[in-house]
Amino acid sequence: MARQQERARRTRAAIIRSAAVEFGKSGYAAASLNRILEGSRATKGAMYFHFDSKEDLARAVLETAVERYRASAERWLARADLTPLDILHGMVDEIALRLEHDIIVQAEHRLIIEPDFSRDVQAGGGRIVGRTTRVLTVRAIDHGQLRADADPDRFTRTLAAALAGQRYMVDLISGPVDLRSRFEEALEVVIEAMATSEWLANFRSDGWRTQARLEELSLGL
Repeated sequence: MARQQERARRTRAAIIRSAAVEFGKSGYAAASLNRILEGSRATKGAMYFHFDSKEDLARAVLETAVERYRASAERWLARADLTPLDILHGMVDEIALRLEHDIIVQAEHRLIIEPDFSRDVQAGGGRIVGRTTRVLTVRAIDHGQLRADADPDRFTRTLAAALAGQRYMVDLISGPVDLRSRFEEALEVVIEAMATSEWLANFRSDGWRTQARLEELSLGL
């Protein structure tokens, strides 16, 4: 029984991974179930055992992406060795890394801009990042990194828009673009608008204390 359950888990994971590749490349409407099956090496019967439809499969990809965003946020929030803004920098850097290398997160980015899944934006990874950003903004105010009159909601909205803009601009620019540098640039511009003079002086002297590492991320299923 245990062996069968493990085989079923692996089959489901392989289908989700293959679907993420297909959705990320072709979008939802043009995605081919046949190509998903070929990529997963699963049978059609196995696919319909786990998923009722292409929409059901797409939502499984979205849910998997949300789980990764949640795990990332919880891991960074638990860092007691870093200041709030260094934690925020590390989380934003990880998001950029995932958008460059994690096919699940890449697929979520592609799916949520399509009409079929536009409502899922409100419950997606962006919502988790937004909540975490606000928590860290409040902590940064308490730690004297951001000014006492800084508005956490304004900070969160502005950063979210800046990161989203940088990500979509990458699709319009021909040639390689370092998304991590673009995200870091957007984060620094928003922070510097609300930071205390003490934090700015220390930052200009020491820079960021941490960054995400690709080898530490779980990119499989």
